[in-house]
Amino acid sequence: MASLPRKHLFDLPEGVIYLDGNSLGPLPRGVAERLERCVHKEWGEMLIRGWNDAQWMDQPARVGNKIARLIGAPEGAVVIGDTLSIKVYQALASALEMRPDRKVVLSDNGNFPTDLYMAEGLLRSLGRGHELRTPPPEEVADAITEDVAVVMLTQVDYRTGRMHDFTAITQKAHAVGAVMIWDLAHSAGAVPVDMVANNAEFAVGCTYKYLNGGPGAPAFIYVRPDIAETVRPALSGWLGHEAPFAFDLGYRPGRAVERMRVGTPPVLQATALEEALSVWDGLTMEEVRARSIELSERFIREVEARCPDLTLLSPRDPMARGSQVSFGFSESYAAIQALIERGVIGDFRAPDAMRFGFTPLYIDEGDVVGAAEIIEDVMANRLWDNPAYKARSRVT
Repeated sequence: MASLPRKHLFDLPEGVIYLDGNSLGPLPRGVAERLERCVHKEWGEMLIRGWNDAQWMDQPARVGNKIARLIGAPEGAVVIGDTLSIKVYQALASALEMRPDRKVVLSDNGNFPTDLYMAEGLLRSLGRGHELRTPPPEEVADAITEDVAVVMLTQVDYRTGRMHDFTAITQKAHAVGAVMIWDLAHSAGAVPVDMVANNAEFAVGCTYKYLNGGPGAPAFIYVRPDIAETVRPALSGWLGHEAPFAFDLGYRPGRAVERMRVGTPPVLQATALEEALSVWDGLTMEEVRARSIELSERFIREVEARCPDLTLLSPRDPMARGSQVSFGFSESYAAIQALIERGVIGDFRAPDAMRFGFTPLYIDEGDVVGAAEIIEDVMANRLWDNPAYKARSRVT
């Protein structure tokens, strides 16, 4: 595929094989320069005029439209801002109001903790007898019953890359009258998503992983256009108001997905994200997905041939996993630290997962084979068995 990889568009450290873009994407070239212009030419020279003259106020929708293309959503259906936790809360609160006669929120016990934490907190504060059910992922479909108000799932499992059946789950939720929320944190920029065809009411996601928006980059929320004018945002922030600068004392929701804006746009972070998204110009998600599968399949073959002590935790079927591969090992944390010191950056996820992400924008087959060779060295020579590698850092 002639257009991949695009390593020349990224500022990658020399001698590093970066297999952790599923946790934090690397720095795209052009972002630092664009941020410098924003700081000096916009903030520095325009001062408060930047909200109009530099179009800061329009940025959440403008950047949202760039993300919409990557998740199969129409223009005007996605807006950025706040954090993923906030967007989960917004989507779930709005969805519950759409089904006031039902009390069950269905997720799974493999979901990312923040989604479950936000659900627990919201249901507790509502105090109306709602229940959060979290069966194992493989039992979710059978757990979608007529008492379920909302099905809230992450499409790609953060530990193993296992994928829920995007279409079948949504269809079953709708068949029993439930509202569907998808968390696309490990999907956007990794696997093809078609929100129009899927017909789910809501989707949320972060932008600092495969979209390379940088640490703290804002989250996004999608609302299906046919309900966007009627859903009520539980977090009725000033910038989600229909006319913020009318300074009305009463809240009137903004137009369509704009009502899901809450606080002041994070201009510097959104500017970094907006520039970072230019690396996707001219690419389709189908092209990216095909190359991702090729790379991850090669990685699995190489590692399994070289490292008998490692156990594949991810689905073997490439169509059943996202753009990451996880191997299990009793000393996974120490092994990852040994790899990082030798220039292969993956990460650890409790209890025993060595996790590696495959982003074809900047990873090629040479990286895959080189990483496997270093993993073999670390495992075969027990280089992980060093007390310094076993001391846990705050971020793993």
